[in-house]
Amino acid sequence: MEEGGSAGSGGSDSSTSGSGGAQQRELERMAEVLVTGEQLRLRLHEEKVIKDRRHHLKTYPNCFVAKELIDWLIEHKEASDRETAIKLMQKLADRGIIHHVCDEHKEFKDVKLFYRFRKDDGTFPLDNEVKAFMRGQRLFEKLMSPENTLLQPREEEGVKYERTFMASEFLDWLVQEGEATTRKEAEQLCHRLMEHGIIQHVSNKHPFVDSNLLYQFRMNFRRRRRLMELLNEKSPSSQETHDSPFCLRKQSHDNRKSTSFMSVSPSKEIKIVSAVRRSSMSSCGSSGYFSSSPTLSSSPPVLCNPKSVLKRPVTSEELLTPGAPYARKTFTIVGDAVGWGFVVRGSKPCHIQAVDPSGPAAAAGMKVCQFVVSVNGLNVLHVDYRTVSNLILTGPRTIVMEVMEELEC
Repeated sequence: MEEGGSAGSGGSDSSTSGSGGAQQRELERMAEVLVTGEQLRLRLHEEKVIKDRRHHLKTYPNCFVAKELIDWLIEHKEASDRETAIKLMQKLADRGIIHHVCDEHKEFKDVKLFYRFRKDDGTFPLDNEVKAFMRGQRLFEKLMSPENTLLQPREEEGVKYERTFMASEFLDWLVQEGEATTRKEAEQLCHRLMEHGIIQHVSNKHPFVDSNLLYQFRMNFRRRRRLMELLNEKSPSSQETHDSPFCLRKQSHDNRKSTSFMSVSPSKEIKIVSAVRRSSMSSCGSSGYFSSSPTLSSSPPVLCNPKSVLKRPVTSEELLTPGAPYARKTFTIVGDAVGWGFVVRGSKPCHIQAVDPSGPAAAAGMKVCQFVVSVNGLNVLHVDYRTVSNLILTGPRTIVMEVMEELEC
């Protein structure tokens, strides 16, 4: 994807400069904190860290103990030490996402105090920014459902953009879905979403207009966030992509042009896969894949296109040939706050290109060079890696994958 992050001299979007730019960056930071906080809240409920607790004969529902949470964050590698864990939780407290159950302590402390997510006690402040964010998140989830085809790769002015929607079609959809009663009301909603940084014109050159112009959501609400991202105060520099937001953890938080990821081969040898910036999405073809990014803006994504780990091309027919030297294996992988920890690549069949050695997939036994047979019971031998990625992204957190592995790899 070519550079489209700033409006040209004739552009009408003022959010890319001056106070408008600062406001936009603040909205983006707020949105990231809200998503990160909500993902953490759901994990803590799932693992029973959040529960009803008693103190001095009084019950405090849906709360957690600060000291215990810090232990949990370190144990789950969400923080390297207690000081860092305190800083992370203070970020959520400063944004009004968590608070002391009696509001007697504004600072998050490493002691046996009860804290609670405001969303669990109905005290979360629903200002205009939060309302716009929650509305945008709900629309995004509906658009990402498997039966919805509104978000598609499209071209505008000779540049191809991923996951776009046409303004006029989006307005039709909003009315059809009951999100707005009239087309005018739908258009007003889009103006609010754009004002609060939820959607944008693909190249930031136009405000929202009922037309054939293309627009995108500025962020992927479904990407699994790492809590450490809250400490990154730098301005976002690359747009998220849907091709592999669930794949590999970053080994460095440096936002330079090169970012490293780790993968594991069947021989346990550690390899470094370097991500390099490309000027056009068309250069990736069907064999490339994208690195996940913790940031959101309108700059181009980082395109990873390392050499395939396969020694030779393999067809689906070869895998299914009776007596072929391949063994079937089934993995149940539960995604964590970052994702599932692997990269798929290729087409008909797809294969495992990289596995995060500390991720859920590696723990389940997944290795590179394995061929993907099915995802949650759906046969994927005859589709490409994009389809497999979308199946995983739009499905449940727990995925069941069947693979085939060469007996003498």
